[in-house]
Amino acid sequence: MRKIPTVTKNLLIINAIAFIAYLVLKGKGIDLNNIFGLHFFMASDFHLYQFFTYMFMHGGIEHIFFNMFALWMFGCVVENVWGPKKFLFYYILCGVGAGLIQEIAQLTSLCIGYHLSLSDVFSMKEELAVALNGWTTVGASGAIYAILLAFGMIFPEERIFIFPLPIPIKAKWFVMFYVAIELFSALGSGGNDNVAHFAHLGGMLFGFILIRYWRRHPEVGSGYGRNRGQQFFDRMRNSWEQRSHRPADNGRTSSQQQPQQPRRETDQQYNARKKREQDEIDVILDKIRKSGYDSLTQEEKKTLFDASKNKR
Repeated sequence: MRKIPTVTKNLLIINAIAFIAYLVLKGKGIDLNNIFGLHFFMASDFHLYQFFTYMFMHGGIEHIFFNMFALWMFGCVVENVWGPKKFLFYYILCGVGAGLIQEIAQLTSLCIGYHLSLSDVFSMKEELAVALNGWTTVGASGAIYAILLAFGMIFPEERIFIFPLPIPIKAKWFVMFYVAIELFSALGSGGNDNVAHFAHLGGMLFGFILIRYWRRHPEVGSGYGRNRGQQFFDRMRNSWEQRSHRPADNGRTSSQQQPQQPRRETDQQYNARKKREQDEIDVILDKIRKSGYDSLTQEEKKTLFDASKNKR
């Protein structure tokens, strides 16, 4: 547990405590899943706070086990790359987004299943309110699927072993496979398998949008987990120095020093430098595959972070 990053560790603990409390109080006639689970927004038991609390509740041992196993397996890596603040923000936002998509899917199902228009549904709100209380969503799966997507987008070429497949597959194909399975299940089950497939897809959708936004606006995404303002101005200064072809002096240029015009790299020098950098990254990735992320030194972690940042 000491090697598990802070946010991932606390999420595991909170989910475990919530599940134990659910089991204990259920025997005393108190259903925490009914209180903190996400009800349909037209139901009489719906509350806004449920968009946040539902992702910490689970329906059974198997449900929480697989969710927490995936959180530990992929969350540790993603949090170590992003840092705790960015990781927590991503986790919570994608969990809420998954709940929103699930609500939209339930509304669509209601309209299609009973051949109702939106105006019909809202005009019958009071009649439907009590009947819809049974539409309750619980589980961290939406946020977990978003973490899975993040892993696949950060390390798309990394090969991972997934039971029962006998050979490793690249993370990007693994993610696409899960998207296809969830989409097929959501459209084919008709909501009768008691699994919130659209919540899973919703978490991945919000995760994809957020990651793409961070990549297009790196000064925003990199601001979590470090001084956002300092990072933003550092990027502005570096961009200006690159455009003006001046070396970075970090504001410490001596009055006796004369600024020197940097020499432009030839194509051969540029290709050689890029090859050296890629070889260094390959060595670090091999070390992760053999010994795990925690075996890296601080310098190796910084090198991997800088490389991923420069590819955005």
